[in-house]
Amino acid sequence: MTTEKENKSTGFLPPLMVLLFAVAAGLSVANVYYAQPMLQLMTEEFGIPKGSAGMIVTITQIGYGIGLLLIVPLGDVLNRRKLISGQMLLSVVALMLIGFAQHQLVFFTGMMLLGLLAVVTQVLVAYSANLAGPSERGRVVGLVTSGIVIGILLARTISGTMADLAGWRSVYFLSAVLTLILAGTLFKVLPAEDQNRTFTSYPKLLLSMFRLFITERMLLVRSLIAMFLFAAFSTLWTALVFPLSAAPFFLSSTEVGLFGLVGVLGTLGATKAGQLADRGLAQWTTGVALSLLLLSWLAIAFVGSSLWLLILGIIILDLAVQAVHVTNQSIIYTLQPEAKSRIVAGYMIFYSIGSGIGSITATKLFAIAGWTGVCIIGAAFSALAIFFWALTLRYSSKLRP
Repeated sequence: MTTEKENKSTGFLPPLMVLLFAVAAGLSVANVYYAQPMLQLMTEEFGIPKGSAGMIVTITQIGYGIGLLLIVPLGDVLNRRKLISGQMLLSVVALMLIGFAQHQLVFFTGMMLLGLLAVVTQVLVAYSANLAGPSERGRVVGLVTSGIVIGILLARTISGTMADLAGWRSVYFLSAVLTLILAGTLFKVLPAEDQNRTFTSYPKLLLSMFRLFITERMLLVRSLIAMFLFAAFSTLWTALVFPLSAAPFFLSSTEVGLFGLVGVLGTLGATKAGQLADRGLAQWTTGVALSLLLLSWLAIAFVGSSLWLLILGIIILDLAVQAVHVTNQSIIYTLQPEAKSRIVAGYMIFYSIGSGIGSITATKLFAIAGWTGVCIIGAAFSALAIFFWALTLRYSSKLRP
């Protein structure tokens, strides 16, 4: 197996290792998104009001945010092979807790823990970026992010289908088995690390993460763009189940989940954006992608009259979101090589905040103003992302090419 030291000297990460990172990251992040097509079934079983259905997704995102703050920075000081495998083993426990839950409190506790542990995805992304050579970092991050995109989208399709065939709990039992197998595989094949890594106290480690936002202003710029970006993304995918399961469509959980496959084309945005970032076109890619994100809501707004326009809007939105996300990561991973885990943790905290805001806002607005309200707030989040990018463009250009 190629070691981290050898990878740094050759500037090349073996394709099979990149694939493993992508699969592991995709499976881990899928745990956060299984619930979206099944919100109707979950709310009915646990007696949760429809207007509060977004809390199921939001509480998972809260756990994710806590994990970003408390767990991901440890990747800069601890053995990452053990950290990654340990998180995945604990995820198995959380998945089983959800699968057996009979009470709201147990269910929400399991969802919180699942989000907390799903941050192993970000440890994997930071680790892959650290192993990759500078000339291929954008491409590798793009490929691993493609695995994440596929995991997110297939999660909806798989969970919707399995919920109709064997109940929503079966989704979490299956994921527990797959996660257990992958945890063992990762522990066996991940590169051995140099154990002489500098260690600092845990409080100082966390404090240093927040100091990065002061010393590395580009990290703050890209993190705020990510917050608006994923608020828009979460707005669509959290609320989409409601119009599609109602008149005139009355789609089943399986059929709603199939819409996740539409967004697979977003992986093209992730891969291409990474390549463009390697060529120094990060700002151009960001501007074009954010413009497409805003335009996508025009098509999405017609869900009541045309599913084809909805599909077109989903393709454009997912492609734009993933392009900006990979571009953001390609930029921030160049800032301080020794602090990659803390950098991605700080960045993803804003991602999690945006996702949580989008989830809870979307369900509340759908209950009050229907799909029109959802589209308006989604477009507003997109417009804020463009506005902030344009406002900081001159400053960002001075910091990084």
